[in-house]
Amino acid sequence: MLDLEAVDLRIDGRDILRDITVRSDARRLAVLGRNGSGKTTLARVMAGLTPPSGGSIQIAGVDVTRDRRGALAAVGILFQNPDHQIIFPTVEEELAFGLTQMGMPETEVRARVQDTLAQFGKQAWSGAAIHQLSQGQRQLVCLMAILAMAPKVIILDEPFAGLDIPTSLHLHRVLDQAEAALVHITHDPRIIADYDHALWIEGGMVKMQGPAAQVGSAFEAAMIELGGRDDLTDLSR
Repeated sequence: MLDLEAVDLRIDGRDILRDITVRSDARRLAVLGRNGSGKTTLARVMAGLTPPSGGSIQIAGVDVTRDRRGALAAVGILFQNPDHQIIFPTVEEELAFGLTQMGMPETEVRARVQDTLAQFGKQAWSGAAIHQLSQGQRQLVCLMAILAMAPKVIILDEPFAGLDIPTSLHLHRVLDQAEAALVHITHDPRIIADYDHALWIEGGMVKMQGPAAQVGSAFEAAMIELGGRDDLTDLSR
């Protein structure tokens, strides 16, 4: 499902990602790391939004750096802030955009949008102005737009940060029912304790990968040890 081979990313002379290699068919995969470790950049690279400087990336058999239309059907990404993702004024237009980019006929796009809204019991949202929705509701719109395209993989870039507990639990239930494989970007190992596989990213490199429980435990121990020091030079920005 995920096949990343020696992925590098260099921006303005700085190495942001270095030699990232991951091959996994895990249904639930986590990417752990501190702020500034390269997690979100890796998410964007995997989604085909940022081309790497070197290496290759295939998601569900699609080269996401070369085949943009194929990438839309292979992978979706849910960002932490829905306002960084939403580009249209109404819910219906937002849900239709990705389907149109995939080359779907207009009649099929309209039907898929209405089916998706009905699945979530949100038919009344069809013509709703997105700016009038709460943050949690806007995040749900983003998730519905992704699910409408039925990607094989969904990347979650800490999308529950800032949401209240009931909203977060609701979105978790929706994702748990999704057929797509999940790649969860997070700094909290407790969130991914029951995942299948995990990567620990540090300084743009893979420090450790393997069973999520094992990697999460090692990451948490290292973070506790780091947080217990009196030296503040290692504080994350």
